Amino acid sequence: MPASNSTWIRPAGAAAPVTAGKRRARRVLIVDDHPIVRQGLRRVMENEEDLAVCGEAETVRDARVAIKDLSPDVMIADISLKQGDGIELVRDVRAHHPQLPILVLSMHDETIYAERMLAAGANGYIMKQAASEQFLIALRRVLDGGIYVSEAVGNNMIQKFAAGGSYISANPIDRLSNRELQILHMIGKGMSTRETAHSLNLSIKTVESHRQRIKRKLNLSTGTQLVQYAINWFSSRKLEDGDLEAEPAPAPLPE
Repeated sequence: MPASNSTWIRPAGAAAPVTAGKRRARRVLIVDDHPIVRQGLRRVMENEEDLAVCGEAETVRDARVAIKDLSPDVMIADISLKQGDGIELVRDVRAHHPQLPILVLSMHDETIYAERMLAAGANGYIMKQAASEQFLIALRRVLDGGIYVSEAVGNNMIQKFAAGGSYISANPIDRLSNRELQILHMIGKGMSTRETAHSLNLSIKTVESHRQRIKRKLNLSTGTQLVQYAINWFSSRKLEDGDLEAEPAPAPLPE
């Protein structure tokens, strides 16, 4: 049942006592704004003796309350959330609960977001399209103090490290800052400058300045070219993810 004045949910049996001689199951908090995703994750973990879902949340505020009240051993979080965003949550949790492992589970392209989320404080990043077995591997790895990313992301990170400052990505999107990437995403969704400014709590002038920098970095000359580029990029990502339905606005990322 939902807790008073909060929408986080404590599943039945989450506080069951520890059986004598048996290791306590590690407590998992799920933070995702889609009930069907939370239900699916519960089902994946319900037969795992070493894992137990202790609670759920769909907003940043409720996740903070749940962490305080439930003291989970690990948090699974999406990037896009209701009334807040995953990046804000990850940064806040890392600041106030530095020992709590965080696994980001998202539909957003790992080649673009994984390293950015790790830099914000996450311990791992896995796509929602991953198999259940791989998800469990990722979850247990971060619980054991490790870092989890896919092989492709890991190889890319190694290449960057080996190249040092000489590494140049072939993907022009990598030239964008986190904020610029977010604004490009919103342009691709068809949001106007005013709508983007309101969504990000920025001034219209600030958003326009970001748009100018995006054009320079992507070698675009006009606003029309920027809009077309953003739409094509956004559409291609949705096709790659197999998601043809509307999705929530992307999470604000740090500058």
